[in-house]
Amino acid sequence: MSSRAKVPDTLPFTKADLRLPVIARKGRRNSISGVQPKVLLSIVKGELAVVETGGDFILKPAPEDSRAKFLSDIPANEHLTMTIASRLFRIQTAENKCVRFADGELAYLTRRFDRRGGETLRQEDLCQIAGRSEETHGESYKYDFSYEEMADIIRMACPACRVELPKVFRQIVFDYIFANGDAHLKNFSVYESKLGDYVMTPAYDLLNTFLHYPGDPTFMALSLFGDPDFMTPEFEHLGYYSTPDFVALGRAYGLDDRAVCRILDEFKTNSKKVELMVRDSLLSEDAKKEYLCIFYDRLAMFR
Repeated sequence: MSSRAKVPDTLPFTKADLRLPVIARKGRRNSISGVQPKVLLSIVKGELAVVETGGDFILKPAPEDSRAKFLSDIPANEHLTMTIASRLFRIQTAENKCVRFADGELAYLTRRFDRRGGETLRQEDLCQIAGRSEETHGESYKYDFSYEEMADIIRMACPACRVELPKVFRQIVFDYIFANGDAHLKNFSVYESKLGDYVMTPAYDLLNTFLHYPGDPTFMALSLFGDPDFMTPEFEHLGYYSTPDFVALGRAYGLDDRAVCRILDEFKTNSKKVELMVRDSLLSEDAKKEYLCIFYDRLAMFR
């Protein structure tokens, strides 16, 4: 996190002290964010303290979910994946770090980006902008969509869409290669800039969900294309997305074919740096091995 305020590394309480409710899983999707409890915090007299409203930080302990593998590694997974995105792939992310409860258990802490000068900024996720809710579109309202259609929402919401669309496309590629199955419509948002218009928020909720739910049958939270009958010849042959699919999606985001290929090449050329960051992370040793296996499996889909 930035040095504008010293953020403690240890919390003065345990997870049990929070008496968090167990969030019931809804629907058939294995969504970590859907069951992860979130707690608002502020720095009070040099320590992180729970607050009912406002707050400058969001704390996310590991959720309770008997179906997830490497459950205690979820905070380290999110911190690692967010750090890789920002440091290696030029994706602006919410400030974050890992902290420990008083008993040593790890938790994920992120600074709220919708707060400026003590005021809460106007922010809307793309589900809200599209007018989609569980009441109007059913329990899968944030999943029954496509990244191709998402580009149209961004064009409608952001006056500077020519600047914002390539950023979002880069994040979609990142989500695919890093196996983030939670990159649904609510996990992309816009907020009010200092100029009074709307731009995309920093990326948030980036993590390798396949590390925890390896049996998830879907490659991504959304399909790439709006037409359910459309598929590239390569997808029809291979059964998974590869370079031609992202080249086709890139056109919907205003990118020419060479620009898409340059983005894909960045992931290949940075693979050893990714490996070093994973090995230096707070993940358990077994989780590190599995994280890298998933990453290299996804990267191999572009050969």
